[in-house]
Amino acid sequence: MLYIAAYSNGDIVDRTVLDLGCGTGRLAIGAALLGAKEVVGVDLDKTGVKAAFESSLATGVKDRTQWVVADIDSVRGYFDTVLENPPFGVQKKGADRKFLAKALELGRVTYSLHKRPHADSTFAKRLRKSSDGTIAVPPSSFMKKFIEESGGRIEAVYALLMTLPHMFNFHTEKKHEFQVDLYVVHRRQPVHDAR
Repeated sequence: MLYIAAYSNGDIVDRTVLDLGCGTGRLAIGAALLGAKEVVGVDLDKTGVKAAFESSLATGVKDRTQWVVADIDSVRGYFDTVLENPPFGVQKKGADRKFLAKALELGRVTYSLHKRPHADSTFAKRLRKSSDGTIAVPPSSFMKKFIEESGGRIEAVYALLMTLPHMFNFHTEKKHEFQVDLYVVHRRQPVHDAR
């Protein structure tokens, strides 16, 4: 996500960046390390936000990062770029839609990860063999409709593999590899003009 946002699209360097549902701040800190002008990370999990703050100290980006413990509904303002790895709706149906709608409200461009609707082992093998670990794919019809109705325009969708280590009580495996789609979405109307 960060590579595509920074180097393919120029959406990180000297930009204001919001990480919605930042957790331990990996995306936010990565954006700051890549040259973002200012980064804000927001999450409900106090422990995760505390870890993000400590990591920003350790990596030397404290001066360009701000950490907020809050629900995403409380976030206001304008950001050049929104990064998010929202809940996939596995634990709570529709949770990812709330994040995507909020991102489109706040940012010029959004990079959002979503569980791939039709994952299979053959496609995973193709992803592993691709030169950069991604394959351009069409959007799902549901996501396309939701994004357009929320004021967005899909610029690209990339399938990729994620590996998640055992981190939460509900995780049942030592690590879990799964396929996700990275949506790159622009607002049809700039945020500052929409008000």
